[in-house]
Amino acid sequence: MMYKVVRSSRLYEQIVQQVEESIQKGALKTGDRLPPERELAQQFGVSRTAVREAVKALREKGLVEAYPGRGTFIMETSSHPIRLSLDRMVKAGQAEGSRYLTEVREMMEPEIAALAAERADAEDLAAMRESFEVMEGAKKDPDAFIEADLDFHLALAEAAANPIILSLIDSIVGLLREQRMGIFQVEGGPERGQYHHKKILDAVEHRDAAGAREAMKAHMRQVREDSRRARGG
Repeated sequence: MMYKVVRSSRLYEQIVQQVEESIQKGALKTGDRLPPERELAQQFGVSRTAVREAVKALREKGLVEAYPGRGTFIMETSSHPIRLSLDRMVKAGQAEGSRYLTEVREMMEPEIAALAAERADAEDLAAMRESFEVMEGAKKDPDAFIEADLDFHLALAEAAANPIILSLIDSIVGLLREQRMGIFQVEGGPERGQYHHKKILDAVEHRDAAGAREAMKAHMRQVREDSRRARGG
């Protein structure tokens, strides 16, 4: 199966469209397994976050189902009702949604970082470093920076090795992208973010759970402040 490389901040929607077309044309049939996440990311030329978001959207449409340890499979399209996603519900009130999102992130992400410092394996650390380096070279490219930023936090969530945490992060990724787009427009926002990402990465690499927790708390304070600036507050 050959896919076209996609470009846009709504990357996942274009991936969904291409997979839907493949199903309609019969190139993908009920019971077929989609390629693994990393492979799909390479085929589409997008971040892993965008691939995960696309799979979530396809699940909501009832087009695929994911089975842990086995993969993601094309489903009989008439068998699943469309499920309403969290980000669609919350986006109804944008300004309030951003504040709620920041509160949730302040609760979750410091502890995710602490768990990541204790549990990260070599692959998790490599994913974090790669995302950090992409952000370093993309401070003038909003789409590339934001996708790498999302992938950095995804790698932390994966390193925490708790599937419920990963599900929660996946459920709010649309909101996370919107928030980051606002912060990117604030002068110095990307640079401030990178300062904190480096501190978090260093703490995780040194297996310093307390340091990772505090570095993430500092990052969340910066996110709260820059989100307020982005809203003109």
